[in-house]
Amino acid sequence: MKITGTARLVIFLAITSITGALPAATGTPKPGIAAYLIEPVDGQRLPRTFRVVFGLSGMGVAPAGVERENTGHHHLLIDMSELPDLDKPLPATEHIRHFGGGQTEATITLEPGTHTLQLLLGDHAHIPHQPPVISEKITVIVE
Repeated sequence: MKITGTARLVIFLAITSITGALPAATGTPKPGIAAYLIEPVDGQRLPRTFRVVFGLSGMGVAPAGVERENTGHHHLLIDMSELPDLDKPLPATEHIRHFGGGQTEATITLEPGTHTLQLLLGDHAHIPHQPPVISEKITVIVE
């Protein structure tokens, strides 16, 4: 019997609602994987609205909900002094921006001041890979 994608989703939702269990994080399959910010660069002065370009090597990008080996999608961490819980799905907040459509760049608007930016890759269910695929944190100045 072949189980369709819709049937899998129904089964997944039923199990997680009954057990409260969350899916396990997708493992990072090999060394040499890196997430990085292409644009802006550390220390850059920017207007309130600016473009952020995401980089990823050693893996591919796939939208949220699409379970494919060696893939994930970007989450932009803004002004976070500590990392979120890496064992649970990342919440969508003003400090954690989701790019579940598989986007590799975005235009964002921030208030004037000093801000930090960092990328964190999530799997099909928004759970960070283990070990996490995370960029260096950069600091930008919004004028």
